[in-house]
Amino acid sequence: MNTKKIDLLNIGLIVISLLIAIKIPFELFLFSYAILGPLHYLTEINWLKDRNYFVQKNIKWTYFFTVFAIILAIYPVYKFLDLGLNNSFNDLLKLINQNTNALLLIGFMLAVGLIFVSKVKHLILILFIAVVLAFTLTIYVPKYLLFIGLFLPTLIHVYLFTFLFIVFGALKAKSKYGFILAFILLCVPIIIWKIPINAKGYNLSQSAIDTYVDSNMMGVNSTIAGFLNLFENGKFYALSEVGLKIQIFIGFAYTYHYLNWFSKTSIIGWQKAISVKKGLLILGIWIASIALYLYDYKTGLVALFFLSFLHVFLEFPLNALTIKEVFSIKNYKLK
Repeated sequence: MNTKKIDLLNIGLIVISLLIAIKIPFELFLFSYAILGPLHYLTEINWLKDRNYFVQKNIKWTYFFTVFAIILAIYPVYKFLDLGLNNSFNDLLKLINQNTNALLLIGFMLAVGLIFVSKVKHLILILFIAVVLAFTLTIYVPKYLLFIGLFLPTLIHVYLFTFLFIVFGALKAKSKYGFILAFILLCVPIIIWKIPINAKGYNLSQSAIDTYVDSNMMGVNSTIAGFLNLFENGKFYALSEVGLKIQIFIGFAYTYHYLNWFSKTSIIGWQKAISVKKGLLILGIWIASIALYLYDYKTGLVALFFLSFLHVFLEFPLNALTIKEVFSIKNYKLK
């Protein structure tokens, strides 16, 4: 498929994702996250590795991202398994978990450094500055760091970076349909906000609510409502009109993020990086992950926690490169 056809396909995917999200916002998110999510993680990580994570020099620095993902995955696994370790180790793991937001900020700043500088001494300086900044925010303005920690691996990752990738692709291909696609994606939150929603028309099972809470996404919903000053009597109600609209956007954003990735095989060629051996391994892990989610959604979440965060961290250099290219003045010079 050529660029025009793929852009038109993606316009269709936006419409389909939005319509389903309006109909079943919570269920769509849970389905997409469990079924499409793991396959996206696996194929993207493999593609990023094939492209040296878009870091031409000092590629060994990407090991930091793997270490960060491992650190963040330890506490959820420990808590889920209820290992009952001694108090000192328990306190250490809690401390690490409390600084998840700081590690995400450090990881993103390091990724920016890997795109813009190459000398080791400069990267060490950037890493030092990132650590100091992250922990300064932790002490003095934790709300801003909480905002970064909640949205960087979630909505910024699945919506904002997807939008920037589309803009970058449109600029690179000089595709008017690509810009139309980007504009439509940008308009989706406005469309969701403007459409009438009857909260009484949504019948959500208790198990679906409990599963969504287990996904830790309810904090994102509540934070969005608080940021927009949309609490009702000082509280957030997930099944209110506001709560449903927020969830429609989240369900849409995640679903379209995954579908956009799978639709771009002929453009970015991520399937070419998959050998038969790798393909069988990816397929096996994907089937096992689906089986875990079907057995118990929370078990699946914990088991895939590392993989989820790993793909977020490893994508940071590409995110930084995309921002650099999209806002590069050379792309907007008059011909």
